[in-house]
Amino acid sequence: MTEIAAQLSEALADRYVIDRLIGEGGMATVYLARDVRHNRKVALKVRRPDLGAVVGIERFLSEIEVTANLQHPNLLPLFDSGEAGGLLFSVMPYIEGESLRARLDREKQLPVETSCTWPRQSRARSTTRTGRA
Repeated sequence: MTEIAAQLSEALADRYVIDRLIGEGGMATVYLARDVRHNRKVALKVRRPDLGAVVGIERFLSEIEVTANLQHPNLLPLFDSGEAGGLLFSVMPYIEGESLRARLDREKQLPVETSCTWPRQSRARSTTRTGRA
């Protein structure tokens, strides 16, 4: 377990049990975790600590508030969020299935229909979030 995962695991021990790393990106790391209270799998996303210092906790919490109030068929609901052990986190449902990276590694090229559908869905999410196209 990484230092950040151990820090987060300790800070959220009464709420979530971290199982394993799901993925990492430029802004955050996502772990598969178990919601202790509801006994369900969740995706626990933790912002990189250096980004939390740059972006600021207030902005993160403001963005989370907006996200928590969005309702759209293509958006996952936000279960929980906040700051724990100096780390900013958010929790969403865990959706089982193949990642885009795994699919690209397997297929090398996606069908045109699939490739065109995802940007439209992404644009719909963006429009819903910002109120503009």
